[in-house]
Amino acid sequence: MGERILIVDDAAFMRMMIKDILEKNDFEVVGEAENGQEAVDKYHELKPDLMTLDITMPEKDGITALKEILGDDPSAKIIMCSAMGQQAMVIDAIQAGAKDFIVKPFQADRVLEAIKKALN
Repeated sequence: MGERILIVDDAAFMRMMIKDILEKNDFEVVGEAENGQEAVDKYHELKPDLMTLDITMPEKDGITALKEILGDDPSAKIIMCSAMGQQAMVIDAIQAGAKDFIVKPFQADRVLEAIKKALN
């Protein structure tokens, strides 16, 4: 595989969890961001094959960042991450163009399934 992935979450622990799952499965983590503005900037800088994007973050939330990135690059592959109980936000994200969503706490097999589906 070796696809290049950008991980965005305001919690360093969550980024570490996703990074661990990805690296154990031959994905390359090209960068990390901790808020929506940084997500947009790093997406344009790094041009990843896929991005995981948390919904609830400081400075700019994930939905706003998603819409901004897809506005600039309609082919962007973005998977949203959300905590339990954010169903309305998840629906907004999918309608805005997210490829899939994964729910925290992350299950490794679900993360990999979502990523492989989005990349194919």
